[in-house]
Amino acid sequence: MQIEMLKGKLHMAAVTQAELWYDGSCAIDEDLVELAGLREFEKIDIYNVSNGERFHTYVILAERGSGIISMNGAAARRVQVGDRVIIAAYAQMSEAEADSFKPKLVYLNEKNRVERSTNTIPVQMPEPA
Repeated sequence: MQIEMLKGKLHMAAVTQAELWYDGSCAIDEDLVELAGLREFEKIDIYNVSNGERFHTYVILAERGSGIISMNGAAARRVQVGDRVIIAAYAQMSEAEADSFKPKLVYLNEKNRVERSTNTIPVQMPEPA
């Protein structure tokens, strides 16, 4: 049986550009693409934390070290510059592969600089009463 698992994500990236008349895609700083284990032309999901929009597009490369996160084409209508987004990619794998697989999780600040990276998410606890 194949299951779909989170492969990598850029958490709380800040949208730096929205280019309606550019090839539809999401341009991402090449350093960030590599850190999150993404690939050029790979399908990604975008979760806009600022407005609740959720949509699919694909990765194109932006200048290495630039911090660029640009939503292009139709995706530009789903964001505003400055919105915070989660960019996620998934992979199909067997249950046996999933048992030992660890995603690449990259947490960004408002300037799209890496705050930390990890491969685990802590267990969520209830709010104190």
